[in-house]
Amino acid sequence: MHSYIKPITKLFKQSADTENAAGARAYMRNQFEYFGIKAATRQSVSKNYMKKELPAYTELEIIVKELWQFPEREFQYFAIDLMAAMKKQWTTDIINLIEFVLVNKSWWDTVDHAASDLTGPYFKSFPKQINKITGNWNRSDNFWLQRSSIMFQKQYKKETDTILLSKYILKHSHSTEFFIQKAIGWALREYSKTDAAWVIQFVKQHELSALSKREALKRIK
Repeated sequence: MHSYIKPITKLFKQSADTENAAGARAYMRNQFEYFGIKAATRQSVSKNYMKKELPAYTELEIIVKELWQFPEREFQYFAIDLMAAMKKQWTTDIINLIEFVLVNKSWWDTVDHAASDLTGPYFKSFPKQINKITGNWNRSDNFWLQRSSIMFQKQYKKETDTILLSKYILKHSHSTEFFIQKAIGWALREYSKTDAAWVIQFVKQHELSALSKREALKRIK
């Protein structure tokens, strides 16, 4: 075990709750094990630990990939938080590690966590990478990468590239995959907070699933 991981492992074990762990496993369809740490507690423990010490950037990939091997899901959440905490040190090739996070042990929790804390900030830092990387994701056969291409701008507000968002949504507008329909709706719902009229017009003009439409218009009165 990497020396940076040992202390957080101890802290997570100290905060473990078997009853919460059972509920978390059931909620996530028994795909992952859990310590059962409440989200607020886990975030506080992780943040306090990272405040005291961050690893060398050159060690980040090794640490993240090792954290990804542990059965308890909290380790994967910690890995994403750690990558985000070191974003001032990011270089363009961190996208390879972000893709690793997206396509391994994939489920909505880590993919959406990454959309907020990794993919969105990455493309803000390296905008020249947007078309190449997210274009590849959108054309991928991996629906988690497709979802990530649609959602990476969800916090961009007025800086949202609506032409690109439209293109990526329409590529998959007839998808029967729940997580893609949901992503389309979520991306539109988030942008509706900035430009509700644009979202209303987009939904009127294009054939979307009922789920996508419902989610898109949820925040519009």
